[in-house]
Amino acid sequence: MPSLLDTVLDRTLIPGYSRIGHLIRRRSWTGDRADPRRSSLAGRTALVTGAGGGLGEAAATGLVRLGATVHLLVRSPDKGRAAQDRIIEAVPGLSRDRVPVQVCDLGELAGVREFAARFADEVPTLDVLVHNAGLLPAERSETSEGNELTLAVHVLGPLLLTRLLADTLAAGATRTGTDSRVIFVSSGGMYAQPLRDDDLQFARGDYGGTAAYARTKRMQVVLTGSLAEELAPRNITVHAMHPGWARTPGVTGSLPLFDRVVGPVLRTPAQGADTAVWLAAAPAAAIGTGRFWHDRAVRPAHYLSRTKETAAQRDRFLAEVDRLTG
Repeated sequence: MPSLLDTVLDRTLIPGYSRIGHLIRRRSWTGDRADPRRSSLAGRTALVTGAGGGLGEAAATGLVRLGATVHLLVRSPDKGRAAQDRIIEAVPGLSRDRVPVQVCDLGELAGVREFAARFADEVPTLDVLVHNAGLLPAERSETSEGNELTLAVHVLGPLLLTRLLADTLAAGATRTGTDSRVIFVSSGGMYAQPLRDDDLQFARGDYGGTAAYARTKRMQVVLTGSLAEELAPRNITVHAMHPGWARTPGVTGSLPLFDRVVGPVLRTPAQGADTAVWLAAAPAAAIGTGRFWHDRAVRPAHYLSRTKETAAQRDRFLAEVDRLTG
């Protein structure tokens, strides 16, 4: 695709974030951007959070189609089993043990520690960890540990889980002779928000669920760069992507007006999850580490000067999430 057209799509919400942008771009995918071979993840193991529906279920389905065993991490066992049934129905010949259900509330850090210890005992190697679990609350609430809910689910839980499973991810890299991968499903909404290192818990001013969602998605992108440096010596690469506008239960349930207005051009969950699946299987040399992606291409982390954080702000943010996760 000519770079000018791609840039125009990237700077526009419609058509860039809609299914139109995805359909236009996919026509030009060749070489490293083309679909991986079906066997590219054969014998690999993945863990997808928030896999009970929407983008998480779509990502899990895509990874299974590429040959991986995919653990579906959910908060609700019933939702997990329902997603498991739908994936088995969608992929002919798939056995149930290729999509085991795991249960954990990522917002509760004590629960994350318990889950990670249990998972590491059960699963000796992990090749792909997709952080997809998310929510957009109407009002501010806190977990039992006193953390604002979106911060806990989008930032603290994923950071803690990644570090607790670092040995398991490193073992996966050693076994395969390539890198293991951590992928954050962020959001294009983060472009409107700066890094609020001074108010991680959204304790000041009027609370807005959309703003809290976008702030924590910005934090995920900052974490991606930091974790990429931290985990590189262990041959673990870290990536962030945004799915554009996809029709998921989170969108239709939390943003009904948006769904009514933009619904006809929303991406399917599979289109939204496409870049996450591609990042899990693409050649290591083609994707590097610590980057932000959309539609299989690297994107800027900032478009507005007012959202650019300083090194000091990053350091304060990282120090605080380190403290909060212990």
